[in-house]
Amino acid sequence: MTTEAKIEQATIDWLTDLGYSHIHGTTFTFPENEVVDKTTLLAFIQQQHPHLPAELYPLIVAEFVNNKGADLLYRNRDFHLKLTKGLDYEYQDANGNEKAVHVYPIDFQNPENNTFWVVNQLSIKGKNKRRPDVIVYVNGLPLIVFELKNWFDENTNLQEAFNQIQHYTKDIPLLFEYNVATIVSDGNEAQHGMFNASNEWYAAWKSINGTTIVEDDFQMHTLLFGLFPKERLLNYIKNFVFFEDHNGTLIKKGAKYHQFFGVNFAVEAAKKAIRPYGDGRIGVIWHTQGSGKSISMAIYAGILRSLPELKNPTIVVQVDRSDLDFQLYENFVLAKDLVGDVQHADSTDDLRRLLSTGSGGVIFTTIEKFRLKSSNEDSLGELEHPILSERENIIVMADEAHRTQYGLLDGFASNLRKALPNASFIGFTGTPVDSKDADTQEVFGETIHVYDIKQAVDDKATVPIYYEPRLAKLHLANENLDSDVDLLTWEQEDSGNLKWAALEDAAGSQERVEKIAKDILSHFTKRTETLPGKAMIVCMSRRNSVKMYEALSQLEGCPEIAVVMTGNISKDPVAWNPHIRTQEATEALKKRFRNPKDPLQIVIVRDMWLTGFDAPCVHTMYVDKIMKGHNLMQAITRTNRVFKDKPSGVIVDYIGIGDQLRKATDKYTGGGGKGEPTIDMEQALNMFFNQVEACKNMLPETIDYSQWKALRESDKMLLVKQALNALLKYDEVADQFMMEEKKLTGLLSIVKSQPEIQEFAIDILFSQHVSKAIRNAKTVKGNGRATQNEIKELISRSIESDDIIDVFAMAGIEKADISILDEQFLLGVKKDKDSIAIKIELLKNILKDEIRMRLPQNIKKYTSLKEELEKVIDRYHANAIDSYTTIAELVERAKEMQDEDKRKSELGLSDEELAFYDILAAKKDIINEAGPIQDVVHNVVKAVKSNLQIDWTNKEDAKAAIRLAVKKELRGKVSILELNAILQEIMEQAEGQYKEWRA
Repeated sequence: MTTEAKIEQATIDWLTDLGYSHIHGTTFTFPENEVVDKTTLLAFIQQQHPHLPAELYPLIVAEFVNNKGADLLYRNRDFHLKLTKGLDYEYQDANGNEKAVHVYPIDFQNPENNTFWVVNQLSIKGKNKRRPDVIVYVNGLPLIVFELKNWFDENTNLQEAFNQIQHYTKDIPLLFEYNVATIVSDGNEAQHGMFNASNEWYAAWKSINGTTIVEDDFQMHTLLFGLFPKERLLNYIKNFVFFEDHNGTLIKKGAKYHQFFGVNFAVEAAKKAIRPYGDGRIGVIWHTQGSGKSISMAIYAGILRSLPELKNPTIVVQVDRSDLDFQLYENFVLAKDLVGDVQHADSTDDLRRLLSTGSGGVIFTTIEKFRLKSSNEDSLGELEHPILSERENIIVMADEAHRTQYGLLDGFASNLRKALPNASFIGFTGTPVDSKDADTQEVFGETIHVYDIKQAVDDKATVPIYYEPRLAKLHLANENLDSDVDLLTWEQEDSGNLKWAALEDAAGSQERVEKIAKDILSHFTKRTETLPGKAMIVCMSRRNSVKMYEALSQLEGCPEIAVVMTGNISKDPVAWNPHIRTQEATEALKKRFRNPKDPLQIVIVRDMWLTGFDAPCVHTMYVDKIMKGHNLMQAITRTNRVFKDKPSGVIVDYIGIGDQLRKATDKYTGGGGKGEPTIDMEQALNMFFNQVEACKNMLPETIDYSQWKALRESDKMLLVKQALNALLKYDEVADQFMMEEKKLTGLLSIVKSQPEIQEFAIDILFSQHVSKAIRNAKTVKGNGRATQNEIKELISRSIESDDIIDVFAMAGIEKADISILDEQFLLGVKKDKDSIAIKIELLKNILKDEIRMRLPQNIKKYTSLKEELEKVIDRYHANAIDSYTTIAELVERAKEMQDEDKRKSELGLSDEELAFYDILAAKKDIINEAGPIQDVVHNVVKAVKSNLQIDWTNKEDAKAAIRLAVKKELRGKVSILELNAILQEIMEQAEGQYKEWRA
């Protein structure tokens, strides 16, 4: 049987295979309240810089170890900057000459110069004493923390490991001042992430070489051999972890495996392609929309700037539209820890000035700023773009710049290349580069790395997108509409408006808009009943956007909506004025829409926010505009961002973009990508049907619920009870059923509007009732004292409303209260054999919760009782005892708690005094006090409580004050020799019982 210890040993074995030295934590000699091996760090710095003055070494070690910051994340950032950028020191050599040295705590260039340790079971003392499973040390610095769980223990999982990391950050925060990343694993799965991140951002590392995805391997093995070879780990630490500062709120981010390998491949490609070594075509990185392309670009720019062979290069980040420019620029500014200062070209003159200087850096610009200057009173217009720089260390990073890059004979792209004749080019795209009018290899070079839709969805880097056609009344019969209209309007300056005028009128007819508005509101209302989130509506024109707003606003039940569009106050109707905003107002609206708690639920757009805009809470897009190519792909992927429990995005098509989606699919697969931009609703239905079968197959064949809707409530309860009893016998079976039902309900939120699902309504209802009953049985609370948080029950997601099954009523228990678990009542279960499994599950959870609540009152007693309870359940699952014996044993545990309550009442003690009574009563022979011992207990507890203060367990002076008060109370009653032993027990109980004390 695999255990947590065996997984720990496997991790150690694989890291030693990679050249790490294994050290057991018990061999460390530094104090338990420290985590850095300063001796090893000092030895490394002396080895790297042997000629420094002796008095400088301890100062350097102290500066690397002591971190500044008001909270943990700021201290972690302070350390990370010192770790990756080093520190400067000035000193005098033996001859009195002034010298300067730049010191790193790690030799990033020569991995073998560093010491790599894999340390297990190191005890660390902080707020509480904790022992992380495995820590990776480099040069005495604890950089990676592993938390491992047993694969075969049904009571633990990946979430448990993640939760433990969160507790560690509170209990032993010092360890995480130096932390670069954390690894959590339940044996089967292994994921990496930042210690401050929520679990949705933890991810598996799925490749060892960056080109092959490992699907069925042991995930810990792939992660270790894919990321932890020494050179790779140091590369990741230095270049792929950074902090974003959002107005004082820090967010720590680390690259996923596709970003790490894609960027590293691109760095190697740059070294070969940059002139004079190559022809300047670095290549193309194709990472699907929503998978972190902006972060990859920032990391890439940071690495290029640090390469000594590029001699302080200039990175020109070029986009084809100002909205993309602003969005990406913001992302680079947030990642300034990696890329340094970023400059923005606000005009053509500004761009020319920035590029004409000889210094390096990062410059943002739109491609249209490479325009020729027009004639004016003082000078003739330019016939050709001037050369701005002939330097060879200029790299142009083109973001989503498809057609704008291909005008190599004439146009902005041609001007760019004339301005920077020796520059090198790399393209970053979230969609396949358009092959129309372009030779991709001619412009950028070969494709360097592909991270396609299929892999992104498999990795949960994005969510799948489902496609639902509705009311498609305006299919374009003429696929050559663009070129035909161009022929008719070639002399018109503003042919775009003429081209779409007739189509806009047809799409914007009042009757059609009102019909679509009603359908959108109905669809969105149903969708948000089961899945909170937001939506975007894409219209053909600004005029149609306003019409859609007016039609929706008049409908009862319409949530808050807004139109997002540009304006021209000299031409636009006055009625449009409420929808025309300043840039500041638009940014404020954007923040509101991104906030899932803000009441702004729907935005209506034409072009704005369809590219370069992320609002992860958006899960639905209603399309009433003809789009194609990468514009279509960029638009629909607004819905594919990961967000909490969001299972998918949905595209609802009102105008007929299905053909264009199919063409986009061909482009994806033709470009070497896998997966489809959207999943057809027919596929979603098939997945739904299969999931219905998966749930049905787990239910006992003897249960016939086909007449569910006609049954009386009492008969429904009996059916659910029958299923519940069969599934609860084994925890893994019950857990599996809940997981399958969760998948079913998730799919239901996608296909709910499809009429085909109605015939499965009863299957869904019954599965949800059984799953809810299992969940109730597994999450009951004891004594009625702990108020349960309100949760959105799965049953509310049903096709129709139905009463929730009361599991307690089903088991013959009126409420979850210890006082009713009397022997006669519970052993009466023999008369109702079908209830045994349910009753055992209920009793187990009632007792567990009761012990959890009582534990701080008497740590020793209830820890022992908890262990006894676990042994009973283990014996039951191992079939070592039968159901009736299990019930009897559980009753005995309940009686022990009832006896405690009775004893407490008889002694005249409060809940918090009983544990202290047991400590002193055990020593009554040595207590010199004539009166009842309860009097001593009252006074001792009063002495403890009168000296409590917030966070007192972390303050030595506060603990000393409590010790002194208790000593005063016991002085004269207990001999000096015995006093310290009693005092230690009292302090241990006080720390457990009052550690969360609040004034």
